[in-house]
Amino acid sequence: MRVSFLAVECTVWVLARCSPFCRWLLQAPRFLSKTREMRRMETAGHRRLWEAVLAMLLVFGILQSASCVTFEVKDSANKTCIMADLSVNFSVEYKADIKQEKASFALPANSTAGSNSTCDKDKAQILVIVFGNHSLSINFNMTDEKYQVDELVFTYNLSDKVSFPGASDNGTKEVATNKSEMIAKKNFVYHCINPHQLNLGNVNLTFYAVKLEAYLNNNTYSKNESHCSEDITPTSAPTSAPAPSPTTVPVKKPDIGEYRVNDSSGAACLLAKAGLQLNLTYLNSHDKVVFKEMNINPKNIGVHGQCINGSASLNLSTEELFLSFSFTLNTTVSKFYLGEVNFTTTISDAKEQKFSQENGSLLYLQTTAHKSYKCNSKQTFQITRNFSIDTYNLQIQAFNISENKFGPAVECAEDQNGMLVPIVVGAALAGLVLIVLIAYLIGRRRSHAGYQTI
Repeated sequence: MRVSFLAVECTVWVLARCSPFCRWLLQAPRFLSKTREMRRMETAGHRRLWEAVLAMLLVFGILQSASCVTFEVKDSANKTCIMADLSVNFSVEYKADIKQEKASFALPANSTAGSNSTCDKDKAQILVIVFGNHSLSINFNMTDEKYQVDELVFTYNLSDKVSFPGASDNGTKEVATNKSEMIAKKNFVYHCINPHQLNLGNVNLTFYAVKLEAYLNNNTYSKNESHCSEDITPTSAPTSAPAPSPTTVPVKKPDIGEYRVNDSSGAACLLAKAGLQLNLTYLNSHDKVVFKEMNINPKNIGVHGQCINGSASLNLSTEELFLSFSFTLNTTVSKFYLGEVNFTTTISDAKEQKFSQENGSLLYLQTTAHKSYKCNSKQTFQITRNFSIDTYNLQIQAFNISENKFGPAVECAEDQNGMLVPIVVGAALAGLVLIVLIAYLIGRRRSHAGYQTI
């Protein structure tokens, strides 16, 4: 198994919901780089040791599934022209009988670079990723100063009933786009950790933890990097004589609301309890970056939604905003997950007053059917680059609800670790008290050793 420091980048999204130890593990190399110890670890032996630790953690499941897949394309002279490490989530709408369904799946770890991948030094270079009877073609083009992904073509076969259960058609479909915005300088690596979303009609692609380069000269990645716009925060963009950006006073912690959606029979098909805080980033009329927080007030919110054929939606609305959560039931693995979020509001001081954000290729809150997901700790769900949602005291269940009550709760990692810390601290204190007591008894015994009874 090929494990390298790229494996750290490929676990970013899982680490968002992993334990503090996992997050520390990701940050450890950066922290140590500031110390003399890291300088010693930069030797090849220490680097291999660190990679071995990562490999063990991956095997034992401490760092979980969000794996990157590595690809390499070589020419007839066995020279590498394209290298790529990336993760992709696919969301595909298709027909099943008379209704529309949505299939969501990730790029499998056993994907390969197809034989029709090509290396052309002066013209287009193509990486064709093959998995099952589906393929994703990434076509590169180069100018004098830069190269870019000129076209993306996704070909999928509806006869794959595991990925597309109940599909009415069995044929092969193809969708394409030439709007990827994946671009880098010549002899630079394109690097993008945060999600980069592409809409291809009925197909949404979400790339993340991406590291790729085409038109290679030395059979390996270049040292310089070009970062995507998603990884560059608005405040880090260089400006001349920047004026202070407006600051937003943080709002208080949101109130906890309880929400319910019924099916056609009147029984609950979706239950939710949470405090919701919305985080917006936008440009105001003076082209200054503004960060705004909005709380959902459960007392003044309209609640509606529906549950139809493995899809459940919760819609919250007022005169000022509309927020929609869409859940999908994957009957193949008996799990439900949050697959789509839509948000619209009007911001009076924004350069574009209508603020509309949408992501239809999410894989958040995956939970076994008949159970609920519960997290009392604060969690942040990044929906788009400019929009995220903080949840407090969250408990949610879609589908398979019995007696209009939450099913057994699956607790988030943050809550589990929150319970672990007091136990560890208590055990440490108990051990310290025991050590002090033993030392006292030993010391007392020695103090009487020099006296004899008369």
